[in-house]
Amino acid sequence: MAFNHLPAAMHDALGPLSATPVTHSVPMARNHRPRTPADSTGGRPDPGTVLDRLATGAGRAARITHTEHLPPRAGRHAVWPHLIRPEVISAIQDAGIAHPWAHQAAAAEHALNGESVVIATGTASGKSLAYLAPVLSTLLDGSEAPNGRGATALYLAPTKALAADQRRSVKALAAPLGNAIRPAVYDGDTPVEEREWVRQYANYVLTNPDMLHLGILPSHPRWASFLRALRYVVIDECHTYRGVFGSHVAQVLRRLRRLCARYGSEPVFLLASATAAEPAVTAGRLTGLPVVEVADDASPRGELVFALWEPPLTELPGEKGAPVRRTAIAETADLLTGLAVQGVRTVAFVRSRRGAELISVIAQERLYEVDRTLARRVAAYRGGYLPEERRALEQALHSGELLGLAATTALELGIDVSGLDAVLIAGYPGTRASLWQQAGRAGRSGQGALAVLIARDDPLDTYLVHHPEALFQQPVEATVLDPDNPYVLAPHLCAAAAEIPLTEADLELFGPASPELMPQLERAGLLRRRSSGWFWTRRERAADLTDIRGGGGRPVQVVEASTGRLLGTVDASAAHTAVHDGAVHLHQGRTYLVLHLDLEDSAALVEEASPPYSTVARDTTSISVLTTDTEIPWGAGRLCYGSVEVTNQVVSFLRRKLITGEVLGETKLDLPPRTLRTRAVWWTVTEDQLDAARVGPEILGGALHAAEHASIGMLPLFATCDRWDIGGVSIPLHPDTLLPTVFVYDGNPGGAGFAERAFHTAARWLTATREAIASCECETGCPSCIQSPKCGNGNDPLHKRGAVRLLTELLRGAPADPDPDPGPGPTAAAIRPPAPPASEDPARPGAARPGT
Repeated sequence: MAFNHLPAAMHDALGPLSATPVTHSVPMARNHRPRTPADSTGGRPDPGTVLDRLATGAGRAARITHTEHLPPRAGRHAVWPHLIRPEVISAIQDAGIAHPWAHQAAAAEHALNGESVVIATGTASGKSLAYLAPVLSTLLDGSEAPNGRGATALYLAPTKALAADQRRSVKALAAPLGNAIRPAVYDGDTPVEEREWVRQYANYVLTNPDMLHLGILPSHPRWASFLRALRYVVIDECHTYRGVFGSHVAQVLRRLRRLCARYGSEPVFLLASATAAEPAVTAGRLTGLPVVEVADDASPRGELVFALWEPPLTELPGEKGAPVRRTAIAETADLLTGLAVQGVRTVAFVRSRRGAELISVIAQERLYEVDRTLARRVAAYRGGYLPEERRALEQALHSGELLGLAATTALELGIDVSGLDAVLIAGYPGTRASLWQQAGRAGRSGQGALAVLIARDDPLDTYLVHHPEALFQQPVEATVLDPDNPYVLAPHLCAAAAEIPLTEADLELFGPASPELMPQLERAGLLRRRSSGWFWTRRERAADLTDIRGGGGRPVQVVEASTGRLLGTVDASAAHTAVHDGAVHLHQGRTYLVLHLDLEDSAALVEEASPPYSTVARDTTSISVLTTDTEIPWGAGRLCYGSVEVTNQVVSFLRRKLITGEVLGETKLDLPPRTLRTRAVWWTVTEDQLDAARVGPEILGGALHAAEHASIGMLPLFATCDRWDIGGVSIPLHPDTLLPTVFVYDGNPGGAGFAERAFHTAARWLTATREAIASCECETGCPSCIQSPKCGNGNDPLHKRGAVRLLTELLRGAPADPDPDPGPGPTAAAIRPPAPPASEDPARPGAARPGT
């Protein structure tokens, strides 16, 4: 029997750990400082006082498990490099910026010297100006060329909204420069009649990786004059390019560099990132170029009081009678209400659009009971709003007309909201980089601010609120991406050949896995080799072979049954878990119920509804080992990394109450299984180790199963993955290892680098997993430690104490440093592609990707 878990897209995979709340016994940071008097912050409320007021009331103080005090920091100015045009410096000064911060001047100097540079500093540290100063200066030089466009620049943003915001900012900053700077957005929303003007006359084009992949590179002859003059490529929010999406973007950038070289240009890459580990290494893997890092943040910062908050347990019974913790949504709505009553301007971050709407509605209802005028001063902010609606909300928050905003991460990615007093974060956002990015939204004008992380009913969240050192004493994560994944690389080789025939010399640009893939692409009839290189052989566009944000395959169209209106699409890989029959589907803040999923026609018929529950799919999984690339002894057991084949089937879904999280019921589903070849980390234990851990045959399955669930929940702390990026299987006797085995695997074909990261951090990862289970206050297991709402076996069997003893014994044999962590890049083993099955060949990039 296999016990398994693969998280569903857009749903919490596990519930948070819970440990006995600690208030004053948790040691404060050494940088703790006394309260700042309220009048010293310009009339704004002191963040410590605001937190004290939030903690008043029955049991409220016990929910704060830790408070961290980050002291204010003074800024350090510098002067702009002498190569920046005086007109640009004057325009910057007209915008109210007399002198640059030291990191802005340093980044600009690298750019002007022709060095690619990544600026990895905190939120509101002026990263945009650091790259805009050299870009505008160079474009101003280029405007004096005979054709008026002797230099161009390309700006890439992960979202269309951010690109549009940046265009407005550039237009305002460059206004004193007249028509010399001509910024324009080029994306799917750009009217056809404007596109030719952009190609011929714009010298600062703002777009996204999707449009670069699908629209610009395949049509490069029409962009010849722009590419010939391309001097800079700006990659904003580059820390978001991770996993499979980041790997696709890396190959798109290599295709761009190849075409630029053909047109005689060699652009400098300017990257802006949230604070990250090894930013130069990650930027180098993304661009394929040497990159200099500027990471010494010289901007000023006000005091930040950061509280960790754990919602209380409720009396509601969960699955198998396990205790249920109050949801982060409900708790955040309460805190937002309390902050609005205090007159504290606050943004509450939540992962889902529906969560943002719920927090807003609950807070409005509670404020209405206190003061009817306050209810109108709280709103929701999410993706899907029109630009003018977003601008109105931002302006209302700036002016103080709005006191509270419940927001999705659409607000996280650099959109301008400043001057806030507090930030609420409903659930750990997945990475420390995102956590600090969101917390940085408060205090952006240099004043003191409050940030509160509210734990979800999830192992990782509760581990973090009881282990504050994991947040405050650890560096942010390294971004994981693997451009050499053959399932990512193959379609881009085809697209590159369609743009300009590929030569032997080109293969080095695309990475060491390229030569091994070319014969496969020839055999598949996608490429044909001639004396001058490889040519694309098909009539269809090669760029359409892959969706850089998805896993390939034909997207499932979400259609409103009553009108036939197309609402949107869902990746083929996520369709079984996201739009199965009976699923609750969210689209731009509206809730729909899926009536039927038609797999043959790739369509999901839905109707608008307001059910009082959410849905979470459950699945079963089997796994087989294809190759073992690396293995090391852990005592008598072994830790391994290699290629596996996973067979996954969604078998049912749970209905859970929206506010309480209470399980209402389970409904069976009849969906076909899907196969996936990917990368995995796995560990085995021997009979002697089981005896030492006092884990007998009667509890072995439950102990392995519990360890697997918790380890999946904890991995995002060590790799920049989301819970739905990975899956797991545990088996008391696996036919390939002939031992009790736990697997954790990447949920993408060919892998995404997460399992490899787990292999290299296994001792720390599994130690945290053991501590997470052991510290939970429940008796036999709950959503806070070992239960998973996605488990296809209905969380049976699970054995909490057995999992703790098993992990303790396994870790006793772990080497002190089993394998030096190579950082985010793949090892040679990871570069070597696994032999693909006939049904899932990377040489067939359009094949449907198996589900995650």
